[in-house]
Amino acid sequence: MSVDLATAEWTKSSYSQQGGNCIEWAPEHVSGTGIVPVRDSKRPSGPVLMVSAGAFAGLVALARAVDLS
Repeated sequence: MSVDLATAEWTKSSYSQQGGNCIEWAPEHVSGTGIVPVRDSKRPSGPVLMVSAGAFAGLVALARAVDLS
């Protein structure tokens, strides 16, 4: 299934709000496709990783479980 990213509205990771750059994802593409586009916020025109919604949920759970302090 192809996902059109031309009009994607990207959401930054909450860690990006702490002065750094992190990852962004396009939540509107999850509905109906089951695919979550993810990219490096420092390289918005760079490559996009397409993962399943389940894989993305696992990534978020792992990131929340790790102590980054």
